Amino acid sequence: MLGTWPARRALISPDRTALVYAGRATTYAQLADRVARLASRLRAAGVRPGDRVAYLGPNHPAFVETMFATYAAGGVFVPLNFRLAAPEIEYMLEHSGARLLIHAPSFVVRTAIVTVTLDDYEPWLAAGDDAPIGVPATADDDPACILYTSGTTGRPKGAVLTHANIVWNTYNLLVGVDVAGDEVTLASAPLFHVATLNQCLLPTFLKGGCSVIMPGWDVDGCLDAIERHRITLMFGVTSMYAALAASPRWPTADLGSIRRLLTGGTSVPSALIELYQKRGLTFCQGYGMTETAPGATFLDAPESVSHPGSAGAPVFFTDVRCVRPDLSDTEPGEPGEVLVRGPNVTPGYWNDPAATRDAFTDGWFRSGDVAVVGPDGHYRIVDRIKDMYISGGENVYPAEVEAVLFDHPAVAEAAVVGVPDETWGETGRAFLVPAPGRRVDAAEIRAFLELRLARYKIPRYLDVVGELPRTASNKVRKSALRAAPLP
Repeated sequence: MLGTWPARRALISPDRTALVYAGRATTYAQLADRVARLASRLRAAGVRPGDRVAYLGPNHPAFVETMFATYAAGGVFVPLNFRLAAPEIEYMLEHSGARLLIHAPSFVVRTAIVTVTLDDYEPWLAAGDDAPIGVPATADDDPACILYTSGTTGRPKGAVLTHANIVWNTYNLLVGVDVAGDEVTLASAPLFHVATLNQCLLPTFLKGGCSVIMPGWDVDGCLDAIERHRITLMFGVTSMYAALAASPRWPTADLGSIRRLLTGGTSVPSALIELYQKRGLTFCQGYGMTETAPGATFLDAPESVSHPGSAGAPVFFTDVRCVRPDLSDTEPGEPGEVLVRGPNVTPGYWNDPAATRDAFTDGWFRSGDVAVVGPDGHYRIVDRIKDMYISGGENVYPAEVEAVLFDHPAVAEAAVVGVPDETWGETGRAFLVPAPGRRVDAAEIRAFLELRLARYKIPRYLDVVGELPRTASNKVRKSALRAAPLP
């Protein structure tokens, strides 16, 4: 299904610009040709329907080409977070059973699978056949991609999104946002993020708009791109938008082309909303997760003024509930867990039937997030059952960080919580109990973590304590840790 998109769009608008990267434009006709060539190379390398093809690297047109070529070959796309540590990436490659990896040369990957670096990418692609390979018959419910999320048990889980999941999410987005054929969308957040990919790039592609790809986030580069390319649509997390507003260029930057600013992950502070409104800009806020592809609720830009902090109402083709522990619906204003059901919701986790079973109740996906619903049906996310926190738009699960800390010989016990941070929204704070006869050295712990975890997962604060507060059932009382004054 998704593998036919480049050819279909090329038939409709061959000369429109599909992608811009580093000043170079690629038309839809050119992109369709490159995708066909790459698909033939994947076939020649042994990729067959159902095989996994991974991509590891910063934002680049090769990401888009690899994704569509994988779909055209009947494969399953596995975009990897390049901010992760090598052991994490190697686990995901092994767990997904990837047959082939396309990656940036800066990443050293110890794997026996077929690899192609971006240095070799162009000649490798050019050797492909531009004749259509014949896209294999793909069912709506066939897996399209595997997106790895941090796991609560110390290992990441591979959320499977089907072709139908992605298409229905696109429909939901297009109902809430009037993406136009002349859209110029900025992809500055990582494309391996489900929001940048499925909320920005794919809807723009479907409508025949142009996506301007930045290799990575950078304030000046973003402002330059907005002015040079007349950006109309972009996605960012709160820390990105705050950084733009803090730039000395903010008062005079030409932002007049922007129609919509999409955001998610954490709610946008009212002060930042007001700051943008003074420039005539409003946010379209939403709530979702990788497992919902990602849209679950959405707040249209006109509503952001009257509903500050709201995550909006359920998206058009998706059902959302807020329930008590007995799964009965909450009353307005009563906190409860968010459940989601719809054609955009994952069928489960790759090669993990236990996690899949735990994630669903009577066909409803259990988010693990707590929300309150107003009388108007708007959702406001207030807490996270699973203790997850979001740092700079990245999900961090304390259990994963704790599992690594426990491996250090000087640490007997560890507990990690999320605490407020002015720059990143939230950051980690670890409470460490030394092993008998050992001394916990903060610099040594950080160096240990840097070899095993992505930097955004490493707690900013490291507190050495004699013991952890516990409940009568011997569980760590994380509420007490969160309430502890910061050093």
